Amino acid sequence: MFEQFLTISVMNIRNIVSRWSSSSVVVVGIAGVVAVLVAMLSMATGISNVFTKSVAPDRALVVRSGSDSELSSNLDGEVARIVAAMDGVAIAAPELYVVADVPKRATGTPANTVVRGVDVQSFDIRPELKIVEGRMFEPGRNEIIVGVKARAEFAGVDIGNQLIVRDSSWEVVGIFEADGSVAESEIWGDLTVGQAAFRRQQSITVVRVQLDSTSDFELVAALIEDDPRLETDLVKEEEWFSSQSNSSTQVIQVFGVVVAIIMSIGAVFAALNTMYSAVAVRTFEIATLRAIGFGGAPVLVSVMFEAMFLALVGGVIGALVSFLAFNGFTVSTLNQQTFSQVAFEFAVTPELMASGLILSLALGFIGGIFPGFRAILLPVTSALRGE
Repeated sequence: MFEQFLTISVMNIRNIVSRWSSSSVVVVGIAGVVAVLVAMLSMATGISNVFTKSVAPDRALVVRSGSDSELSSNLDGEVARIVAAMDGVAIAAPELYVVADVPKRATGTPANTVVRGVDVQSFDIRPELKIVEGRMFEPGRNEIIVGVKARAEFAGVDIGNQLIVRDSSWEVVGIFEADGSVAESEIWGDLTVGQAAFRRQQSITVVRVQLDSTSDFELVAALIEDDPRLETDLVKEEEWFSSQSNSSTQVIQVFGVVVAIIMSIGAVFAALNTMYSAVAVRTFEIATLRAIGFGGAPVLVSVMFEAMFLALVGGVIGALVSFLAFNGFTVSTLNQQTFSQVAFEFAVTPELMASGLILSLALGFIGGIFPGFRAILLPVTSALRGE
């Protein structure tokens, strides 16, 4: 049976060239499905990556109780000093999270951009942050450093530029990387200067904490909860950023799947039409094979194999198109929880490409199974007579 299947399948594959016009309909249709699905999911993966990269199990955030974003959190500066003195806390850095209108490079329209006022210890907590151009800002001066993704997306933030924010002029003195994390979409400056510029006086929005060890999280959380001076929560860094990305990624994933389903229906009908036509053209050929001893099962499997082969070719093309066109492509989107722009790169991962190929094989299977059954149900004598 295997030899019969192999013989018929090789013959079918060789004959694809003579039917290239109809076969290309399957290839192109499924390539489109895979390309769209992989591209949409790579967008969701890219957004998720910027929020989940550069998180550490020994880092946490202190925010106002009930806050689901830094924008909705507001704390007194004294909170940082209280937390810093607690057992289990190695470093506590107060930070101010605000948004400002900065024009986008592509359109020139203003967009909400994160401006973060940081303490010198903020850099000790984030060793992954590196200055790649220029220098670090000097505390007490109107100087800022800009993330590489923010520099790529927004205008007027190159080194040497003067950025006007809230009637204050800030000089861009450096560009930084942060291992691809969301920090690369932000603008950083000195905390005290930022508090004055944004009229926040001594208030902050978050206290970044590095614990002595990961096992100290429960201890510090209990100390914060028991302290009557504090109305705050301690949240693990990984959990915090994972929740920040959920809303955006879920919307994109659902939209991508819905579009892929709609396109898949069209691709399946194209495959069915193509394979039914192939069976109709080869009616005499199939009947002859059956008459000389070839079984029905090898004929069925060979038709399905041809459909899945065409679908796989389309899947490979679609996955490659997505990778070449979108992988590493930088865009920005609105963070629904903070209403600020987050720049991210499409991430066409091997897992997404493999998912696209699996989808293409599934579509090929569906597109080949019904024509395959029609092929084996053809009456041999009638087919040989051309009826």
